[in-house]
Amino acid sequence: MPDQPSTLREQRRAETQRTIQAHAVRLFTEHGYDATTVSDVAEAAGVSPMTVYRHFPTKEDLVLVDQNGRLVAERIIASSAAQPLVRRIGSALIDSAATLTRGGQRDDLTAGEQFLLARLRLMISTPALRAKHLDNHYALQQAIVDALGGDAADLDTAFHAHAAASACLAAMHTALVRWAEDDGRTELPDLIAKALAAAFDNDIVDTGPNA
Repeated sequence: MPDQPSTLREQRRAETQRTIQAHAVRLFTEHGYDATTVSDVAEAAGVSPMTVYRHFPTKEDLVLVDQNGRLVAERIIASSAAQPLVRRIGSALIDSAATLTRGGQRDDLTAGEQFLLARLRLMISTPALRAKHLDNHYALQQAIVDALGGDAADLDTAFHAHAAASACLAAMHTALVRWAEDDGRTELPDLIAKALAAAFDNDIVDTGPNA
């Protein structure tokens, strides 16, 4: 089984990354982003600062790195190319949000929801993170375009894909801010669906099981 060592290494790497990020978000929340150093995070996680930088090249990445781009791309690739672009993108954003939050009850947030909520609050309240978040926004937009096949030689196709992705992500950002302001009391997938419906037409953004 030649793939097993690589798989084990990837699992250990992912676990180390999750541990480091969890400690980072906790320290940033408790003591403030600017007051917490990478060395503080490394000490709390029981690793060296070099290990932290190996997983997170910048301090901002400790908050901003997530799996959303991969989840969204997977869902777009699995969707029907016959659907309108905004329906494919919107449904993927809603489905990935449902996976990340797992539909926890609003009076009893899951650990994943609490972690996402803490990260969102840091992004909203920290100027350095707001600036870096724009880079992540462009990276997610490009991941969506690539999943749609919009990086082809046809410039018009790529342009339409970029425009649709940008518009959908703007709607999602509005929903994320509202979710953070509501302290996670409302369902994030529902908020994203409402934001998309406000930006587009209800008959364009299909949130049903066959989306």
